[in-house]
Amino acid sequence: MGAAGHGCDVDLADVIREGAVESTHRGSAVVVDASGDVLASWGDPQRRILPRSSLKPAQASAMVRAGLDLDDHLLALAAASHSGESFHLESVVTMLDAAGIDIEALQTPPDLPYGTNAREEYLAAGGLRSKVAMNCSGKHAAMLITAAQNGWSLSDYLDPDHPLQRLIAEEISVLAGERPWAVTVDGCGAPLFGLTLAGLARLGSQVVTAPPGSPPRLVADAMRANPTWVAGTERDSAALMLGVPGLLAKEGAEGVHLVALADGRSLAMKISDGSDRARAPITAAILSDLGVDADVVTDQLQTPVLGGGRSVGMIRSVLAFPD
Repeated sequence: MGAAGHGCDVDLADVIREGAVESTHRGSAVVVDASGDVLASWGDPQRRILPRSSLKPAQASAMVRAGLDLDDHLLALAAASHSGESFHLESVVTMLDAAGIDIEALQTPPDLPYGTNAREEYLAAGGLRSKVAMNCSGKHAAMLITAAQNGWSLSDYLDPDHPLQRLIAEEISVLAGERPWAVTVDGCGAPLFGLTLAGLARLGSQVVTAPPGSPPRLVADAMRANPTWVAGTERDSAALMLGVPGLLAKEGAEGVHLVALADGRSLAMKISDGSDRARAPITAAILSDLGVDADVVTDQLQTPVLGGGRSVGMIRSVLAFPD
């Protein structure tokens, strides 16, 4: 399968507590333009990564190309890593019921809601780990619906050789402008395709600049119009989409982030240690350098570091930007 390299990573962000640098997050990041050319990079823009859920816009695009037809908020949910709020969970059930598919057909691992408050509310109401509560259940529901609409088998919809997964692999290759360097298994059980960091950035650019009405653009428009369905009401990626017109953001596990602007400039990032706590400040710093002027970007430049329940420091980007 090969390996994801990290020998050229650089310092991306510091964790500062009472003036002392407590920790440093390293990784790589790249920004491409609408043509896919590299505008700026830190570390290795050709670093091989596993994009995790940052691939969901492309996965959803492949499903639309195969005939998936959902209302915008449900299409956004098909590309979501949702927080597990009640409207997310109820909508997954509604999607499957409308298609006549049993919930048990979902092959997501049983889990609790991803969002902290959503999880606490779910547990307080007596909720147990379930397939629907898993944060990728919207994507899996859409996969089942797409397979059913095309007369494909449902029991093996996660097999890399399934017709749906072959279509997804091809969609990712076309949008990224490169063939995946690896095919493995994501946390939700779906096939996971490895790309270079620059390839992931190109994928984001291609999704937002696709012709109106095309499958990638339908997905991008649905996501941007329904940020809380893509993430949740308290998520930094949803706040970015709400606060910056035309911006698309999709985080992935293990410190991956994909952010594309309406003009086609696209940022992809991988934090080496897999932590996501520095994701927002690094992203905000890069967006600010790109000239994105919005309150939400300013707000996300620093993440508080707490001590005794109060702010005693911050997480902030240490990236160097050209004059």
